[in-house]
Amino acid sequence: MSLTSDARFWDRTSRKYSKGAIADQAGYERTLERTRALLKPDDRVLELGCGTGTTALRLAGSVRQYLATDISAGMIAIAEDKRMASLIPGLAFRTAAAETLAPEDGPFKAVLGFNYLHLVRDLPGTLRHIHMLLADDGLLISKTPCVGEMNPLIRLALPLMRGVGLAPYAGVFRVAELSQHLHGAGFDILATEIHASKGNDNRPYIVARKR
Repeated sequence: MSLTSDARFWDRTSRKYSKGAIADQAGYERTLERTRALLKPDDRVLELGCGTGTTALRLAGSVRQYLATDISAGMIAIAEDKRMASLIPGLAFRTAAAETLAPEDGPFKAVLGFNYLHLVRDLPGTLRHIHMLLADDGLLISKTPCVGEMNPLIRLALPLMRGVGLAPYAGVFRVAELSQHLHGAGFDILATEIHASKGNDNRPYIVARKR
């Protein structure tokens, strides 16, 4: 599957996705609270993989400008409907991936990637591009499923599901490997936390600063 086919997958599932419940609401609220505390009222923020805009609508009111992006035009269409209903100033949605954003789109004081980094096909390249989009000392704030830490059956099932169009691309890496990629792309890790309300869901919340 290519990036285009990944976008088609998310387009097909966008309506169902928009109606789905958050699996761990308490963990999600903790992530929002922690992220909001890291943002400042004058910040320009970029969110990657925003889906149907749920997180953007919760955080955009805390900053000056908030650009939320997703590769799926279907997801963005739903998010845009929500934006029109909410009328939050400074919030914009755009169909885009990290790599399709140009330097003039930034610089951003923070880039957010929740459930995003495991879906990119060139993780080191994506991280370097995010580094370029950030202002000096800007933050990359992510919460990423580390499939390499999960049940081996999941790792075995993913290629099969992709082969029949039931899943998009998903990279398999462990927390230590993700940390190494971040360091290699020019980031210093400030915090690594688990926000799951019950146990460890293998989705570390990582705050990294551009150096």
